[in-house]
Amino acid sequence: MRSKGSEQQGFWRKGMARWFVGAGLALAVLLVVLVGMVFAVSESRINRTYALEPAALIIAPDASMVARGMAIATYRGCRDCHGDNLAGRLVADAMPVMRLASPNITPGGVTRNYTDVDWARTIRHGVRPDGTPVRFMPSFEYTALSHADMAALLAYVKSVPAVAEAAVPFAVGPLGRVLHLAGELPLLPVELIDHNAEPAEPTPGPTADYGSYLATACIGCHGPGLSGGPIPGVPPDWPPSANLTRHVTGLADWRFEDFRTALREGKRPDGSAIRGEYMPWRLIAQSSDDDIRALWEFIGTMPPRTAGLR
Repeated sequence: MRSKGSEQQGFWRKGMARWFVGAGLALAVLLVVLVGMVFAVSESRINRTYALEPAALIIAPDASMVARGMAIATYRGCRDCHGDNLAGRLVADAMPVMRLASPNITPGGVTRNYTDVDWARTIRHGVRPDGTPVRFMPSFEYTALSHADMAALLAYVKSVPAVAEAAVPFAVGPLGRVLHLAGELPLLPVELIDHNAEPAEPTPGPTADYGSYLATACIGCHGPGLSGGPIPGVPPDWPPSANLTRHVTGLADWRFEDFRTALREGKRPDGSAIRGEYMPWRLIAQSSDDDIRALWEFIGTMPPRTAGLR
């Protein structure tokens, strides 16, 4: 015969087993609810529409304007992300965060029917012609692009040969949605832009003022303070961006010649190589000497900051 104590232990074990099963089911239901909420909230932001009408551009393209536009597309990263032929490419497959892929923006791609206003809305404000936001394109770096540079950029983009094939589709994974809602992934640049800001009208030259204008192309990786650190949204195996300020953890011991060599040849003062797959120095190398000097002069005006503070 089983003792009363044995029977009680049996009931206790069965009760605990039922409790664990119930708790597991409750956690599973809670997880499903949370995942559903993350998806619903992120999807509502991804599909939100914006009514923005940028000013019309005056574009009368000639060879010099197209050449200027190609230079802008080069050092501002358009050709780095979209490829040399602008037909789009897979930039990084970092699921479950996202599959970062750029679209085909040649005259044969998704932008084939874009008007000049559509282009300006997308580039300056991060909004497609249908009012929905573009994803992960750093439009906040182009908001202040001058009217002249925007016109030149569009003249170049519309001059490239049409490519018909579709690019790899962009996809946002579940972790990417969570990071976006937590403010750790700049998925929707439209949310980060001052849409009332006026385009800059800088005077080109080897000056800090013009360097400030050019440096807007650097903040996506190096941060608003240019002190570098982990880059939001890139795969976890990417190295942090370098500190560009004149701090001891940055460029305190660099001379202008060192800076120019780094951008022209991809070499630091100690002879070590800058990895071009992370820092597109080969594209930046095509900048003029005046532009590189302007960046250097602007960096000299930035407060020295410890590396990693962005």
